[in-house]
Amino acid sequence: MKTVILAGGMGTRLAEETDVRPKPMVEIGGMPILWHIMRTFYQHGHDEFYVALGYRGEIIKRFFLEYHALAGDLKIDVGVGRVESVGDRKEKWSVHLVETGAETGTGGRLKRLLPRIGSETFFMTYGDCVADIDVDALVRFHKSHGKLATLTAVRPPSRFGYLTFDGDAVVRFQEKPETGDGWINGGFFVLEPGVGRYIAGDSTFWEREPLEAIARDGQLMAYRHGSFWQPMDTIREVRLLREMWESGRAPWKVWK
Repeated sequence: MKTVILAGGMGTRLAEETDVRPKPMVEIGGMPILWHIMRTFYQHGHDEFYVALGYRGEIIKRFFLEYHALAGDLKIDVGVGRVESVGDRKEKWSVHLVETGAETGTGGRLKRLLPRIGSETFFMTYGDCVADIDVDALVRFHKSHGKLATLTAVRPPSRFGYLTFDGDAVVRFQEKPETGDGWINGGFFVLEPGVGRYIAGDSTFWEREPLEAIARDGQLMAYRHGSFWQPMDTIREVRLLREMWESGRAPWKVWK
């Protein structure tokens, strides 16, 4: 299946990182979070990606243009300036880098890509969150109900430590609990091309009118993912993901 990744936003809440690069290029363990997301899908055999570019999209293009050469060994014939990549990368990806406009909404970016997707069921997700999701199970769930859209529902991680009291005494402290106060949209969609008729144009945000209308029409289902999911919306969350990776305890690393 083809995978659409929305990677065009400005990431204004991460200004320390995104002044010089788009949010999906913020690095975790020396690689952009975009790469981590793609590895999640590739682990399950999905190797064709459509990346919707916007803000500073040239940086994403440059990364993939240079990826094969810089990630492996090079043989350089200095006399004639010939460069040859030596070795083979594990990632056998086909990556379509598509300019979708600097000011385009998330729904508009998707609509611009739909003619390239064709008539097949496809994935769509955001370029700023990771999860240990089993995408094969997600697809099976989508196929089982026959609706236009499946979103992955997750429980939001708390941004603060959680305290349990007995009177004034703290009897339990949990640093990074799930809030337990409901489910939210965690991305990792499986969609049918028919969702395009719900998107008016470039200014449309997928999370507003389209999803609301799809739900009203009884065409939106939720795959409940109760395991690890983490967005990267703040500097604190960037540091958290980096600490997880560096400690060897990165739950989203489902690949070998």
